[in-house]
Parts: sequence; C-alpha cells; structure tokens
Amino acid sequence: MSRPRLRHIAFVVQDPKKMADFYTSHFGMELFHTDPDGSHFVTDGYLNLALIQQRLDGDVPTGFNHFGFHVESVEPYLETLEPKPALRGGDRPFAEYRAIDPEGNWFDLSAHGFLPPGAGEA
Repeated sequence: MSRPRLRHIAFVVQDPKKMADFYTSHFGMELFHTDPDGSHFVTDGYLNLALIQQRLDGDVPTGFNHFGFHVESVEPYLETLEPKPALRGGDRPFAEYRAIDPEGNWFDLSAHGFLPPGAGEA
C-alpha cells in the first residue's frame, strides 16, 4: 500500500468568498467548488483548502477544523484505527470517512480524493 498523503485542510471562516478571493488572487489558487451554504473550496493543484461557512449558531468556532488524507484504500484504516472511523453521511462529496487522533483532532480519509466527483484529482 502506498503512503497516505495529506491533500486537504479545512478552516471554518466567517466570509468564505472573501477568503477564497484572498487565496486565489495572492497565491494563484483555483476555486473548484462552492457549496450551497457558501463554503468555498480552492486548490493549488495538490492541496485543497476548504473554507467552511461558519453557521449563525456559532456552534463551531472559526479557525482550523480538520485535515484529510488521500489513501489508496480506506479498509485497512477501518480495521486498525481506534476509535473506528465513521462513515460521513449527508451531502459531503469530498471524503468517505471521518476519524479522530489521540488528541481529538478530526481528520478525513478518502480513497476517491478531495475534489468533487467528476472533477478529477490533481
């Protein structure tokens, strides 16, 4: 099996469009997806940056939220990680599973990559 690769970092932000504009204009990143809630997703062609819209209820603070590994297959991690990774439900097309490290940091595991289905993977 090949080594997992960090391919995704996510931040909760108050103004995703403003943040996406910052990263596209100053660092040449490309906007590749916008969610109906306003979250924006940009990429440098290798690493994707999710700029997640903070909800009005303020349940999740702004700042770092999670990171994601692109893996050849999720199955080996389902067998070895404790607690077991959870299947991500809902309308999130970017990662199949969510897990947590020993200090409580969330991370995603994805075999298909972190671009929306049909967008290809850099």
